[in-house]
Amino acid sequence: MTTQIDLAVHLDLSTRHVRTLQDAGVFERGATLDEARIAYIRHLREVAAGRKSEDGGLDLIQERAALARSQREGIDIKNAVLRGEYAPIELITKVLSNASAAVVERMDMLPARMRKEIPGLPQEAFGVIDAVIVSARNEWVRATVESALSEVPEIEEES
Repeated sequence: MTTQIDLAVHLDLSTRHVRTLQDAGVFERGATLDEARIAYIRHLREVAAGRKSEDGGLDLIQERAALARSQREGIDIKNAVLRGEYAPIELITKVLSNASAAVVERMDMLPARMRKEIPGLPQEAFGVIDAVIVSARNEWVRATVESALSEVPEIEEES
């Protein structure tokens, strides 16, 4: 069995660095000298290509790429806002709430206004009108809630 000391001598590394490479998964504990050497050479190629850091974690190139990606996403959101394709949830909630309150208020006023405007309309007709208004309002609320809930999983999946 190959020890850390054997690997360190064979690869001209410190035992501490061998342990770090093993912890990073560059080569397995107990690997033969040949297996460890090949794995180490492959690791060095990845480091040289900028795909890995020396200790196996993210390197500066990857960190910069991640930062650039985040910055691009931020710019994309700002552009979408400027084009009118995106608005903050708080604003949309406030607008929809105000619009809903206005519609509900007018729906609630409709039977009284009809009694005033059409005094000769039979009482049964007002009962039917009230039932239709209540049904329409309930369906509107149900459809709005269903639509909002159906969009939530898509929003969460995108995040």
